[in-house]
Amino acid sequence: MLKAHPAVLVLGSFILAMIVGALLLKLPVSTRTGNISWSDAMFTATSAVCVTGLIVVDTGSYFTVFGQCVILALIQVGGLGVMTFSVTLFRWIGRSVSFRQRMVMQDLFAHTPREDIFSLVKSIVLFTLLAELVGAALLTVHWTGEYPLPRAVYTAVFHSVSAFCNAGFALFSDSMMPYSGDILLNLTVCNLIVAGGIGFPVLYDMQSWFVRKIKRQKVRLLVQTKTVLLTTAVLIVSGAAIFAFLEPNVQGQAASPAHRILIPLFQSITCRTAGFNTVDIGSLTDAALALMIFLMFFGASPGSCGGGVKTTTLALLTAFTAARIRKQKRVNLFKKSIPDETVTRSMSLVLVSIGIIGLVLFMLLAGEPAAAHEASVRQRPFLAYLFETVSAFGTVGLSMGATSELNLWGKSWIILMMIVGRVGVLTFAYIIVGSGPTNGVEHAEENLMIG
Repeated sequence: MLKAHPAVLVLGSFILAMIVGALLLKLPVSTRTGNISWSDAMFTATSAVCVTGLIVVDTGSYFTVFGQCVILALIQVGGLGVMTFSVTLFRWIGRSVSFRQRMVMQDLFAHTPREDIFSLVKSIVLFTLLAELVGAALLTVHWTGEYPLPRAVYTAVFHSVSAFCNAGFALFSDSMMPYSGDILLNLTVCNLIVAGGIGFPVLYDMQSWFVRKIKRQKVRLLVQTKTVLLTTAVLIVSGAAIFAFLEPNVQGQAASPAHRILIPLFQSITCRTAGFNTVDIGSLTDAALALMIFLMFFGASPGSCGGGVKTTTLALLTAFTAARIRKQKRVNLFKKSIPDETVTRSMSLVLVSIGIIGLVLFMLLAGEPAAAHEASVRQRPFLAYLFETVSAFGTVGLSMGATSELNLWGKSWIILMMIVGRVGVLTFAYIIVGSGPTNGVEHAEENLMIG
């Protein structure tokens, strides 16, 4: 396996982690009943490793503390990536890192070759631990008044790791709904989600920019960093504003001004692959659910804990459309021209992703029973399964209630979708068709009518 291509190594490492996680969850000590089906164990392990958050059994009541710790470990491993852990461990014990492992890190966390890849990996691990520690401390303050200190610390650590890794696993059956107006919890969780979702390369570039700025050195942020930060800010603000407009009932029921601000903001941020929720998703209007599907589809940023087709892809498509409207040949961002190959790949990524989502949605509708127990699923089956499919693809974890109603057929397709969403469509494309570009067969041109 060490001689395999980086794409194969990444996929293999995730699958191995899922299998190990499922075996651990099958242990009698992991569940309160002492037993869990293989399908539920694999689904839960996959959801944790792929930092999705979709659940078929309630995390807090079904699993013991041991089982919850297994899930937490899988979230941490999946959030950073199995190969990141192995490279960090090898460096820590003084062992050399193979060229293949170095290439995996290069593919995961850098868009161009860089000599300081190990410094980047080290910074990623340290920043992750620091962010999760700060988040846990703040959440401990919140839960200290509700639980005894040991339980408050444990609950805080679990949700801090889950939030930063954009996993969305919660120890409460109704996620964060009881805390929809709590300022400390909402802002802490939202900041953890954003920090884990903007991408480690962006965080590293911002850190380097800040250090050099202090030293009064001439420095500038990379185009990717500027693109990610601008796109993320636009999506958060516009998403919150549109959600507030589309859900007047939720806003009207809000108990305080804090609720009316925090609820739309939280939903806008959590759709970016986090999976927590402070409102009942199944009770939202179709328009609000459509907005959430859009946000989940594009998801987080490259090199982050999240899935989706990424914010940079959305930025490129927007810039490409604007350039064509202006009859410009090149796509430019922040006074830099983007390579045509990158633009073409972004368009292909969106089209292939839509095709995969459509295929899985069809399989779910074809294989699931006509009647479902959840009212939201029974009344709106197409929307419920579309929402579920996009949520799995974006490794979000939000659901209208369809997850618990999935049979073995449905669980299998959602598991596949979670893996594709976490590993990446382009990685799967390489594994299937290879990466060697060819011109193919060239024939005489003949035009077609379009539009």
